[in-house]
Amino acid sequence: MYFPTTCPNCQQENRAEFADSGIHDLRCSRCGARYCVFLRKQKFEVLFDLGTRALLDGYAREAVASFSAALERFLEFYVRAFALERSADAAQDFEDAAQTFEATWRHVVSQSERQVGMLALAYVLREGREPDFLTAKALGTDFRNKVVHRGYLPRQEEVEAYAAQVFTLIDRLLTELGEAATHAELLQERDFARHMDTLPDSVTVLFEEHPGMFRARRFGQSASPRAPADLPQLKTTATKPSKVLENVQNYQKAMFQQALEERGELLNKFKGR
Repeated sequence: MYFPTTCPNCQQENRAEFADSGIHDLRCSRCGARYCVFLRKQKFEVLFDLGTRALLDGYAREAVASFSAALERFLEFYVRAFALERSADAAQDFEDAAQTFEATWRHVVSQSERQVGMLALAYVLREGREPDFLTAKALGTDFRNKVVHRGYLPRQEEVEAYAAQVFTLIDRLLTELGEAATHAELLQERDFARHMDTLPDSVTVLFEEHPGMFRARRFGQSASPRAPADLPQLKTTATKPSKVLENVQNYQKAMFQQALEERGELLNKFKGR
């Protein structure tokens, strides 16, 4: 997936492909000037935007894979933010804490079930309550496995519902993390600083805040859709289960659609429109 950049020397618009590191060493197609773009965007944000792009372009199955990967990488982001937050509270050195986390994460990097287990522990220690979202139904696991592993060709509306489900969960957990998210984001800033130290003086450095779905939600000004009154109590007896599920799904879709609109507005500002 590409994003637009502007040459700081001649103002030519160039396209850059998202890099895994967020670091983009570029050369202008018009004047040949070298410049480096540091993109402040987490991997789960990039993956979710890839899914959104695929969905809007009609590639439903590919969108599911990207949304699923975005959720997995966000769970990692949550655990990392929690670990670094605890380390900061204990006045532990940031680099030591980061290295300890990376060494620990290597033990589960290829085992998604263990990663979910780490997330469950991190959530209960931080929030003091059960992670009610860690069920196969809440995570959309059956649908994801059906598409990714069994070759099911999903309908557009099924993928939209899955995207809304994933989006609402990540948005909720990001909101609960609050300022703690900055602890994990500091790792990206550290990597940017290290790369910048290797660049010659002739290379211009640019920092960009690309308006992804979650960045629009976190820094946007519009109010969130009102959650249905029965959303927190999914086991209530006052409302039929089917009605509660319908309310939840409608709320998730409203949140997802609002984020799409907010992202579009910020993209126009980002592109100078």
